[in-house]
Amino acid sequence: MESGPAIFTGLVFALFGAGLLVWTATRVRHGRPVAHGVSPVASVTVASVAAVVALGLGAWCLAQV
Repeated sequence: MESGPAIFTGLVFALFGAGLLVWTATRVRHGRPVAHGVSPVASVTVASVAAVVALGLGAWCLAQV
């Protein structure tokens, strides 16, 4: 019973992290801003770090199963 929530949470974190990483890479590749009104370097950095952290949390949750 405990593994159900861990699998769900891990998948949510992993999908969010992967989606954010793909979205950020696509925006950068097309030369579009990641966040309006913010430095392009700062917004790419923060979005990339958030995506990697979410992927890491997803992997950690799935490893706990």
